[in-house]
Amino acid sequence: MDNATSIALSRLVAQTRAVDVAAGNLANATTPGYRAERMLFGDWLSRQHGSAPADKGTIVYTQDRASYRDRQGGELTHTANPFDLAITGEGYFTVLGANGPRLTRAGHFTLAKDGTITDELGDALLDPKGKKLQLATADTRVTVAGDGAISSENGQIGKIGVVTAGDPNRLQAEGGRLLNADGTATTPLATPRIVQGALEASNVQPALEVTRMMNDLRTFQMVSQFMQSESDRQQGAIDKIIQQRG
Repeated sequence: MDNATSIALSRLVAQTRAVDVAAGNLANATTPGYRAERMLFGDWLSRQHGSAPADKGTIVYTQDRASYRDRQGGELTHTANPFDLAITGEGYFTVLGANGPRLTRAGHFTLAKDGTITDELGDALLDPKGKKLQLATADTRVTVAGDGAISSENGQIGKIGVVTAGDPNRLQAEGGRLLNADGTATTPLATPRIVQGALEASNVQPALEVTRMMNDLRTFQMVSQFMQSESDRQQGAIDKIIQQRG
């Protein structure tokens, strides 16, 4: 494969990834607590050491270096539902998923039949010690303080665990709501800021995300056209050589 095609192919692979990421962000534009994913591209330099002048220099390829999440918070929507909770500032709720504890910013919780506070997937909300939070049948008027303390007319029930991640960019997304923290350490947040009766919206701005995706698609099409033109040029050169030798 010649250098021009190799360089164009590296850009095409990067643009494919960028379009996929933008599409994922748009798909989660209405997912509570979702934070948009962004791509970080860079240059990969390949120094040439041939003997001829034309074989020397540096070839610059496009490299998909990493992805990260936009940490800007989404807007709060007040619902008046006592089990809708939003975190303002840093931190994540911890829920017990099928494969262990998972982090989330999606605060739409409800009561299971046994009084356990669960999310939309049925995963139990955990306290700072990793235990499930459970209400008694007599707990009918539930309030959640800003620091996560849960109380009812019968007194304090427990406290919601809110944690921070040592490196948020190493959290692995599992769907649009859950994050796996296996790759980084988590620390309980001493003074969380929780708002009861509210949900944090996704921080994806659909109009801007559509614009970003359209720009990525145009670049993808431009590079594809270049590769097709280069392929036609090479094929034309090969045909001429065959005709001359024939």
